[in-house]
Amino acid sequence: MTVQSIKRSFALLRALALGPVGVTELAERVDLPKSTVARLLASLEEEQAVEQTEAGGEYRLGPGLIDLAGSAPRGRNLVAASRPHLLELAESIDEVAGLSIIDGGQVYYLDQTESSSNIQVRDWTGEYAPLHAVPSGLVILAHQPERFIEDYLATPLLQCTSWTMTDPDELRSRLEHVRSIGYAWVYEEFAEGINSVAAPVFESDGSVEAALHVHGPAYRFPNPDDTHDHGVAVIEAAGRLSLQLSD
Repeated sequence: MTVQSIKRSFALLRALALGPVGVTELAERVDLPKSTVARLLASLEEEQAVEQTEAGGEYRLGPGLIDLAGSAPRGRNLVAASRPHLLELAESIDEVAGLSIIDGGQVYYLDQTESSSNIQVRDWTGEYAPLHAVPSGLVILAHQPERFIEDYLATPLLQCTSWTMTDPDELRSRLEHVRSIGYAWVYEEFAEGINSVAAPVFESDGSVEAALHVHGPAYRFPNPDDTHDHGVAVIEAAGRLSLQLSD
């Protein structure tokens, strides 16, 4: 299989992660000819990476991928578990929703949904951000051991934009506030023109290594009257994921 075919196959799998779909619609989603999509699906079906819901019906992810997921790093399993919650969150707020984890003292973006809006924020999947500059980082940092927090605040804190909070005392107060209300908002502190809200995903032992977030263009997100409601919506989605992971 060529490198191009591999890339196209992964594009199909990512599209199918959103749910079962027919060949025609799938071809439209990934912007490929229907004949190419049909050929790739046939190859993926042979490896049980995809399967049809019924003969001649829609395609969905197959048992071969589920087997691989069982031996994948936890982050990959987390992506699969969180996807339905992200899609529901994105639909309810009508902005992009994402999943991130702490990795090496930074936030690492694992997954992100798409928005139906003509004006969207960029896809941050696979990129890193400072803990103190994004809401996912703040809600994760707020639930780390005190020693970790103090060590982090003692390091030089990157000033991403003119609005980034870098004063250790102010950040301590902010983290306390985050623990109190359960979510964090960031207004253009990591990237100009982008606002975001996040809530923590709790492990069964009460620790936090992941967060769900929603972000959108600052000119429309959030409506000032909706900031608390959006925060609660993200808390509830993260809470449902936390319960699912603890089962």
